[in-house]
Amino acid sequence: MKKNKSQLILKADRPVYGGGCIGRHEGKVIMIKGSVLPGETIEVNIEKEKKDYSIAAVTRIIKPSPDRIKPACPYFGTCGGCHLQYISYERQVQIKEDILRDCLKRLAKIDIDLSESILSESQWNYRFRGQFKISHGRIGFYREKTREVIEIDNCPLMIREVSEYLKKAKALLKEFDVGEIHISCGDRCIALLEIPAHSAESRADMDKLGKMFLDSGFSGVFIGIKDKKVLRYGKPYIALNLENLKYTVSPKSFFQSNWKLNQAVVAFIKENLQPLKGKKVLDLYSGAGNFSLPLAGDADKVIAVEENPYAIEDGRRNLKVNNIKNCKFIHSPAENFRMMDNVHIVILDPPRQGLSSETVNKMLKITPERIVYISCSPSTFARDLKKLLEKYSIESIRMIDFFPQTFHIEALAFLKIKGFKGSSGQ
Repeated sequence: MKKNKSQLILKADRPVYGGGCIGRHEGKVIMIKGSVLPGETIEVNIEKEKKDYSIAAVTRIIKPSPDRIKPACPYFGTCGGCHLQYISYERQVQIKEDILRDCLKRLAKIDIDLSESILSESQWNYRFRGQFKISHGRIGFYREKTREVIEIDNCPLMIREVSEYLKKAKALLKEFDVGEIHISCGDRCIALLEIPAHSAESRADMDKLGKMFLDSGFSGVFIGIKDKKVLRYGKPYIALNLENLKYTVSPKSFFQSNWKLNQAVVAFIKENLQPLKGKKVLDLYSGAGNFSLPLAGDADKVIAVEENPYAIEDGRRNLKVNNIKNCKFIHSPAENFRMMDNVHIVILDPPRQGLSSETVNKMLKITPERIVYISCSPSTFARDLKKLLEKYSIESIRMIDFFPQTFHIEALAFLKIKGFKGSSGQ
């Protein structure tokens, strides 16, 4: 139904990655932005007309879905951090599974039943690290699709300690030019302060800021000024429990902020790779050893390859504090690493852009018995699987919901070389 030239009433059809849905009007695809659920009858305003599709924004929900709920956070709709709070959690999971299946089918021609998803114990208060923007005295998150900072007092996705230390940080940063702050909590809480390149802060100012943070209760702080050396104060790393190991990580290293679910995923992968005795494991994009360290307990040897120098430092510290002798960290981009032929298992956990063609080709050349691929982008995941299936078959694919209330989707695939008769990751 058409109301006027730019307004339509239509039914939302299927969900798309990034939030929103696809609908149709007179045979033309409509990309719908905003808080909408598949099956809802809605009014939209056409914002852009393309040759093959239109882009529209929701203006009114005419017939809501039974899965629509009231968002729990007062910042929802203003802050750009969450997109799915208006959807019941069970439906959020279904939508993410649908999007993953759709990407696999469209981009890789893989039509497969997903294995059971791995879900969070809690849909709130799960993040052990928060990254907050700072502008004009406000600390919080960007408004959707802008650089305007929305002041946040408490984010319900963060664990309690992150929110408590955010309040402390706000009181300390009023007189300093800081662009953003990352707060990480484990056995203690630490901060990373990012200083804009144009800042006129002196070394004396930085020393003062570092001391203020330590005096306020932070155990350590990194202060990073663009293109300059990072300054460190206190004990700038936290420790987390990982398969009964002490996992240390600093502010400049990535770690999975939904740590409780990460523990479950690591245990699941380790269990499904058994038996590991006598096996050699290559962990590309290893970080500080999230998978390498636990697997080293059963495998014959583990090689961890990572580009981030801070993660390498953390990883080598982790080997020392846990007295692990059969794991080695190598500082190198995955693309530049000289692959060895006698690897039995490869763990792939790349950033959002996925695997380079060079890395895929190296996998197809060294042909390990099994590949475990963890992805944070359904589209690059599907693209890379399509290439790997030249020599590999799928044991299982599943969705991991590391980030409830947001549109982010992680996927986990177990692959085996064609003809391999070993155990399968079900």
